[in-house]
Amino acid sequence: MQLLRDLEATRDETLPLFQLGAAELARTYAPGKWTVRHLLHHITDSETVLYDRIRRVISEPRQVIWYYDEAAWARGLRYEDMPLELSRSIYESVRAAIIYRARLHYEKDGHLEFVHSVTGVRTLKDEFDKVAEHNAHHLAQIRAALG
Repeated sequence: MQLLRDLEATRDETLPLFQLGAAELARTYAPGKWTVRHLLHHITDSETVLYDRIRRVISEPRQVIWYYDEAAWARGLRYEDMPLELSRSIYESVRAAIIYRARLHYEKDGHLEFVHSVTGVRTLKDEFDKVAEHNAHHLAQIRAALG
């Protein structure tokens, strides 16, 4: 299944980035944008939010699920101080769980719906796809930052 290949590929490209040196982690892809360090923490937090949504939709379809304010999380959770190794561990374990759930539910239950508080009706399949797309989007930004 293409989704599984995408989830594995983005995982495999993301994990080594947590080991970058301080100078590389401080780079940005454009003036005023998040650093590579911030992007890695953001990818991790987004994985946890998306995984929570996935589990909710599988267990209790058709509920309203609220968006999260990514900038508020970055400030409130103090991305600049958070250890990258902690985020790396979270990212790796949550991605493994997402891959596991995708194998079981993407095709069989992908039609299950929920209501996103901002974007409206979405499906489980949409949310699984978003995991890979979101990670790929930020990987492109990190590649640009690293030149």
